[in-house]
Amino acid sequence: MNILIVGPSWVGDTVISQVLLRLLRERHHEAAIDYLAPPWTLPLLARMPEVRRGLLNPFGHGALRLGDRRRLGLSLREGHYDQAIVLPNSWKSALPPWFAGIPRRTGFRGEARWGLLNDIRHLDRAALPQMAQRFAVLALPAGEPLPAQLPLPGLHSDPAQQQALLERLGLDTRRPAVAFCPGAEYGPAKRWPETHYATLAREFAGRGWAVWLLGSGKDHEVAATIAAQAPGACTNLCGHTDIAQAADLLAAARLTVSNDSGLMHVAAAVGRPLVALYGSSSPGFTPPLSPKARVISLALACSPCFQRHCPLGHLDCLNRLSPQQVIAGIDFATIAGG
Repeated sequence: MNILIVGPSWVGDTVISQVLLRLLRERHHEAAIDYLAPPWTLPLLARMPEVRRGLLNPFGHGALRLGDRRRLGLSLREGHYDQAIVLPNSWKSALPPWFAGIPRRTGFRGEARWGLLNDIRHLDRAALPQMAQRFAVLALPAGEPLPAQLPLPGLHSDPAQQQALLERLGLDTRRPAVAFCPGAEYGPAKRWPETHYATLAREFAGRGWAVWLLGSGKDHEVAATIAAQAPGACTNLCGHTDIAQAADLLAAARLTVSNDSGLMHVAAAVGRPLVALYGSSSPGFTPPLSPKARVISLALACSPCFQRHCPLGHLDCLNRLSPQQVIAGIDFATIAGG
């Protein structure tokens, strides 16, 4: 059985979709699973053992490019896929599998996709409150209930790859390292303040820890502000790794402190201790899927609002979440020991 996954655009959603991949692998042991993904998430698929091959989806947010989508679909015919599972809810995301003539095309109803999809599911949001559940149910025949316990994402990070990357970046491995992920592609309402991160960095540095600031090139300025407010404490690595290399660094760190972001989900999936900071978003919808993760949220009356910018102008959900509250929840001795 050959299966094509049309993946989401966000890093975190891509990590969460590994729950679906693991369910497919449990049910179809010999299936070949290929995954259509945008360039910024494509390297991550090499760390998912369930995926045979990552395929480039060249279309950005909002781009229709109907002719190009047809050409992509025609090229997918070479895969002889039996089923396509379309995770995004947009009309245009369902076009390539339709152009490819894949016999079974599975996804949730949305944006007039009748005909493009022929295995259309109705999403019961109350019954499936988490994104992981919504992805996972698409791995099952229509109407079949989810198993009581879903598999967790698990990104593979080889120690040799980690060591080679640490050496290339010139990172000091003699001290325990904490990774901070201060960015959030979605918007400022998910970002813990730079001043709070700087306070936390000074605390870790005072305890003899190395502090790595991880993110994309877009996060470099935010990380530079944190580093400037914690002189000598931080190494700004934002923009120096792709997403798979960032996974290696998160696996090499003893602890990650992160906003609700794609890197937070990557940190959860490499199985290291994690402190996840939530403001405008909800840990009930997209929690870090790891038993080693600790969620910290003030749960104010105005949150979660799911807005990119605080609609009230104060961002109390994160500004009032003090570094001392985060520090109080970290068992330094246990984590430092490995």
